[in-house]
Amino acid sequence: MSETETTDPSRRRGLLSVVAGRATNDADRARAAPERSAPLVSFDRRELRLLLDLYGAKVAAGEWRDYAIDFSPAKAVFSVFRRASEAPLYRIEKNPELARRQGAYCVVAAGGLVMRRGHDLSRVVAVLQKKLELVRD
Repeated sequence: MSETETTDPSRRRGLLSVVAGRATNDADRARAAPERSAPLVSFDRRELRLLLDLYGAKVAAGEWRDYAIDFSPAKAVFSVFRRASEAPLYRIEKNPELARRQGAYCVVAAGGLVMRRGHDLSRVVAVLQKKLELVRD
């Protein structure tokens, strides 16, 4: 290195620095504006009341302890758990795309088995309610 060269950054020439990136203008901002996402599928008040009534009865019986509700553009899912750290025991799904064919509602067991599918939520969740048996001596 010669005596005229220096490694001190303050003595280097040029006050401008180049930064990687792209200049933006109004046209670029308009193109980059977030698009409206699809609306989420959700449970209505009547459906939630039915699901939470069933959940409350199962909690009182000591069978279930936790639940989760998930909403997505494709379906809404009400999951029930025996313990919060486990996989869900059952998933009650609302999928409007299947409403005309198989029914919008289904109950799915932990292993992925569809226990019941239908158009009416109260009839679909009936598979989770205990059936009374006649006991004779």
